[in-house]
Amino acid sequence: MFGHHHHRHGSGGRFGGGGMRGGRSGRMFQHGDLRLLILALIAEGPRHGYEIIREIEARLGGAYAPSPGVVYPTLTMLEELGLVTAQATEGNKRQYTVTEAGTANLAENRATVDAIFARIAEAGGGGDFSPRIVRAMANLRFALKLRMGRGGLDEPQASRIAAALDAAAAEIERS
Repeated sequence: MFGHHHHRHGSGGRFGGGGMRGGRSGRMFQHGDLRLLILALIAEGPRHGYEIIREIEARLGGAYAPSPGVVYPTLTMLEELGLVTAQATEGNKRQYTVTEAGTANLAENRATVDAIFARIAEAGGGGDFSPRIVRAMANLRFALKLRMGRGGLDEPQASRIAAALDAAAAEIERS
């Protein structure tokens, strides 16, 4: 959907590609994967840039953390593309929130996003089954985000959604 280089600030050469290596296993992220991963993490809830770096590092079991020189230009690009908005919080930190266009972009790229989360789960030391679980979690997050984004929930609908989530939690605890 997007071309390869949409950097208005000329940062493409300085930050492109480097810093996205996954150590022994070669490239952790293909071109565009980090952008989708960052967008997906912001879609889970508003985040600051350093929170995104720490979250990726945590999900990869500490095996890899993207550098600020890769993450911050990507956040700027996502903002310029209208997929996220940034709001200044305490100090001069910027908190990023997904837009409707960002949510739609994630939905269009759902298969790629699921594959990214599955690779992260494998690299993070998850068992053989974790890619399926990570994919299902991403599915649930997107379904909730899309439904909540439509608004207009009445009491019975809210009760059904809450009951489904409670039932899933109970089933997971019993597993």
